[in-house]
Amino acid sequence: ITKVHTGAGDSGKTRLLDGTEVGKEHPRVRLYGTIDEVNSQVGVVRMELNRMPGISIDSRNSADEAMGRVQQELFDVGGECSCTPGKLPEQMVLIGSDAGDRLVTEMDSWLENLDPLESFIMPTGSPPVATLHVARTVARRAERHACSMRDIDGDGAVRDEVISYLNRLSDWMFVLGRWITRMTGEEEELWTPLGKRED
Repeated sequence: ITKVHTGAGDSGKTRLLDGTEVGKEHPRVRLYGTIDEVNSQVGVVRMELNRMPGISIDSRNSADEAMGRVQQELFDVGGECSCTPGKLPEQMVLIGSDAGDRLVTEMDSWLENLDPLESFIMPTGSPPVATLHVARTVARRAERHACSMRDIDGDGAVRDEVISYLNRLSDWMFVLGRWITRMTGEEEELWTPLGKRED
């Protein structure tokens, strides 16, 4: 990449990776743009976690390594979603089900250190944890966009592996946030139903 601004998008149009011209509100642009949002949020989490006291170096490095891998995978997924089905570049390697399986394995490992939930968690906490709550909701939005693409263009619009990955990624971020809270010795703030609140 030698030039970022070309002026080609000034009219509200853009090109998919395969060269197809579409409007910037095209469902596929919405999908890969939202995946880019998720990736950027993960980058903020990594930065905030590396500035945060009270977490061991091993725990910090473990979480940072996992998030760095996820950022790479989100670029893979975003690249795939920026192409019209059937027009993927020959050299593009697509993520498989193993990527989603790895998220599940990591979640299971973190859950071993966590108490079962008795209520919903408030989306707040330390900077990295609060940002993970934002990221997980954006990941859900990306998943909804992927499902909408299928509703519009059929099952071939987005591969099963991509939708499964996005589904598991949101859960992964939720559990990672809980794990970071535990590793830093902070308390989770739980939702109290209206009928049980004092105020």
